[in-house]
Amino acid sequence: MRIVTWNINSLRLRLGLLERLVAELSPDVICLQETKVPDELFPEDVPARLGYPHHLRRGMKSYNGVAILSRLPMTPDDSAPDWCLRDDRRHICGIVETPGGPIALHDFYVPAGGDIPDPALNPKYAHKLAFVDEVTRHFAAAPPRRCVLVGDLNIAPLEHDVWSHARLLGVVSHTPPEVKRMRAWLATGFVDAMRHFVPADRKLYSWWSYRNRDWRASNRGRRLDHVWVTPDLVPALRDFIVLERARDWTRPSDHVPVAIDLDVS
Repeated sequence: MRIVTWNINSLRLRLGLLERLVAELSPDVICLQETKVPDELFPEDVPARLGYPHHLRRGMKSYNGVAILSRLPMTPDDSAPDWCLRDDRRHICGIVETPGGPIALHDFYVPAGGDIPDPALNPKYAHKLAFVDEVTRHFAAAPPRRCVLVGDLNIAPLEHDVWSHARLLGVVSHTPPEVKRMRAWLATGFVDAMRHFVPADRKLYSWWSYRNRDWRASNRGRRLDHVWVTPDLVPALRDFIVLERARDWTRPSDHVPVAIDLDVS
């Protein structure tokens, strides 16, 4: 089973790129973030036309939004709380039926956190820290099994998840308070699937800013997009892909798709 996670940065704006993603990677499940479309305007015909008869979506106008498209049977799991009581459509969960048994699939879009890394001065940063704290408590209370967690988590936790550890320590997405919280969240019962394949001393990115005129030449990337699996699924890991060439597509997202392959037979 191939699962792709991608911050598409507006579903309706990039429907053509979604079609290209399907053509290039042929995923079994696609998890999207920043769909930016309210549920009543979600293009309901698109998933089936692309070969995904099952889909879940939680969206809002011009902001946030998550969706899961699946070739495999899938049912919603609505047991998670409304994080920070904001109803801002940053999480969706589906139970995907696989030959080896059901897998819980969580799709998250963690708040970006603004620019100032001080919760006293920046409410967006304070909300980001509170969001991750609440999610961590939730998973710690009921350690997951046969679970995959993906999404734009908006934190690059390791030294080589950013182009310059020293220069980005004070930049939101790589600050010590964020990194500490991500490690605590991961420790509730997950394994970093991307770093299962790529050692921590090697650079690994999934996002390149629009501000860089030539993103390849500057290569000032960060790994903001993640795939985690529970330990019982680690033996099923087979491969992963960071589709870097998607950053060169016409009118691209600043994030590129990340795929993980699992043997679920």
